[in-house]
Amino acid sequence: MNRKFWLTLALASFMVVTAACGANTGKTSNESEGNTAGSGNTAEKTYKIAVSQIVEHPSLDATYDGFVAALKDAGIEEGKNLEIDFNNAQGDSANIKTISQKIASSKSDLALGIATPTAQALADDVKDIPVLFAAVTDPIDAGIVTQLEAPGGNITGASDTNPAAITETMDFIATQIPDVKNVGLIINEGEQNAVIMGDIAEKALEKHGIKLIKASVANSSDVKQAADSLVGRVDAIYITLDNMVVTGADAIIEVANENDIPFFSADRDTVEKGAFAAVGFKYYDHGYEVGQMAVEILKNGKNPGEMNVTVPQKLDFIFNMKAAAEQGITVTEEMKALVKDQENNIIE
Repeated sequence: MNRKFWLTLALASFMVVTAACGANTGKTSNESEGNTAGSGNTAEKTYKIAVSQIVEHPSLDATYDGFVAALKDAGIEEGKNLEIDFNNAQGDSANIKTISQKIASSKSDLALGIATPTAQALADDVKDIPVLFAAVTDPIDAGIVTQLEAPGGNITGASDTNPAAITETMDFIATQIPDVKNVGLIINEGEQNAVIMGDIAEKALEKHGIKLIKASVANSSDVKQAADSLVGRVDAIYITLDNMVVTGADAIIEVANENDIPFFSADRDTVEKGAFAAVGFKYYDHGYEVGQMAVEILKNGKNPGEMNVTVPQKLDFIFNMKAAAEQGITVTEEMKALVKDQENNIIE
């Protein structure tokens, strides 16, 4: 685990990060020139953005939707003055590289990588245009940036992980789920962000004398078998922001419901689908934040290398009450009291 990243991230958790999305209403000379097609012509500039997303699943899709919404709210709208080249790598490493190389040779104004592997590829291949990333757990350890504050170069973005969220989830399992001795983790150990988050979860559980039992998968079709392998061996199941595993979350929900095993995720969207609980945030808001960064770059001429990498600040417990009933969980008033925004984060 990259200690520099987590120490910096811990500090960032107590700060409101504003540099990335700071208001700047004045146009730069570059923007004014870019929006003119000749002397006396004020034709609006058309922006071109290339997107590389590792795979389709609710959290990443919501990230993309939030990104596009922020652009639209700033007057940059697809079909009017925006062209988006959206690329889905379908979880294939060869596709990821091909897409990044294609984007590098394109004439896009900005590139966005959604998830760690796609962001890594863009960081490696795209040097001549601004690059943003979203849904990346540890951008330092992944080699995307060397620091969170003013990372330099042509790249910045938003991490989707605050280590406090993982620790709070493990503490909740230890203190609120009766007689927990073992927690199962379904994991693709080839996905760096999943390994990092799994290590944090394991250390947090160790403090409570609870063992983490891993069930590894090589692709999303393995998820059901991995979940089945944990039945009778664990008292709860947890998954990280593991793109391959999240894609197969329906299979875990099925196993958890059939066997009364509390199922915890690291993202809100999986809770909405049928996991019991998470400590998290809305990925739409995460994507919206990165979209605001794109606006600052495209319209106001900001240098991405001078914009801080942001981290989630508005963490909250999220409960799915129907999932609780399916998984044999009695949701106490003590549990509910942990939810700050009960209207939105207690899902009936």
